[in-house]
Amino acid sequence: MEAVTYTYEIDGENFSAAGEASTAVKRVLKKLRLPPAIVRRAVVCMYEGEINMVIHADGGVAELAVDEEKIVITLKDRGPGIPDIDKAMEEGWSTASSSVRAMGFGAGMGLPNMKRNADEMKIDTVIGTGTTVTMTLYIGGEAK
Repeated sequence: MEAVTYTYEIDGENFSAAGEASTAVKRVLKKLRLPPAIVRRAVVCMYEGEINMVIHADGGVAELAVDEEKIVITLKDRGPGIPDIDKAMEEGWSTASSSVRAMGFGAGMGLPNMKRNADEMKIDTVIGTGTTVTMTLYIGGEAK
């Protein structure tokens, strides 16, 4: 398979569009005939990251890169940055507002779910500038 790359703009605070990029990623990966288990894992990573960009940042850009060996999802937001990554990785810990929680989002499972479904995950954050999360899923690897 030739390497393919797709880019998606994520609109911050636009909950009605949240999930559109994840749906597009699912279509792409299915069209490439990747195994259903890896498609599911990649879509979970993408959706959780996309929702985080809507909730916590002023949107950003998501990039999907796929080759024969791996899927790489890179999420670069325009948010406030993450002051304490270790705390943010704790299940149930969230800085989401009460209005976001009332909509059913912000349960504090985004980053933990991303880490659980990716084979590798790297978080680069700069306070006041934004966060970049890079997740790699190996196509021939063991399913999680």
